[in-house]
Parts: sequence; C-alpha cells; structure tokens
Amino acid sequence: MNDVIRLQGRVIKAGRGEGRALVSPEPIGFLGGVDPDTGVVVEPNHPLQGQSVAGRVLVFPTGKGSTVGSYTILRLARNGVAPAAMVNAESEPIVAVGAIIADIPMVDQVPIQLIPDGAWVVVENGVVEVREEPT
Repeated sequence: MNDVIRLQGRVIKAGRGEGRALVSPEPIGFLGGVDPDTGVVVEPNHPLQGQSVAGRVLVFPTGKGSTVGSYTILRLARNGVAPAAMVNAESEPIVAVGAIIADIPMVDQVPIQLIPDGAWVVVENGVVEVREEPT
C-alpha cells in the first residue's frame, strides 16, 4: 500500500490521533473485555485477546456490553493505556460516551474492512487516513 487511503466518517469525538491500526473483526466489550490498568484485551476467545490497545488506533465494527464500559474507556485514558483513536463501522452509545469523556478521537460510518491491521492510521475530525508508514 504505497498510496494513502482517505476515508470520510462521521465525527463522534473530534480531535487528532494516530498510530498503528489494531483491527478486530468482532465487536469489543470494554467492561470485562479490556483490562483498564494495562490496556490488554482479556475477553476469552476474542480475536484481540492478549493484545494491547494502548496507543493504537482501535478499529472495530461496534461496541457491546454494559454501559459501565464507558467508564472503562475513561479508566484506560487515566491510566495512560487508551487507544490513540477509535474507528467503528457503526458506533453505539457505550463506546461513543467513553470516547467523549476520555477525550479519544473517534469516527464511525467507515468501511473498516479497508483498514489493514498494522497500517499507520491518522484520525482527524472525521477523516481517516491509512498508509503503510508514518510521514
């Protein structure tokens, strides 16, 4: 991928975040699914189990689970292990509120299948840029 892919999404939380993409084909539940102290995905049998969301652009279809998941996202931020940004196919209230209160840039309505795991991703005010390496 030598070219930059630019995807336009809907802004959930404005701002800029960038990092390596951590892509999940399955929804993520933050309460009980991600350790708020380490940022490691701990949900049994989840495709990202054992991987850290810290500093990554977390790409996943949608959230799931308890509304307390919003506060788990806030705890990730307070502990310095939150994602740099989040990209969803379709946001739902739990993750949206978490991104807003934790000040994590977030967009949705993005074709996440176009974002390869490990690509360098920049999220800024609704635009998602995907490239091989940082500029």
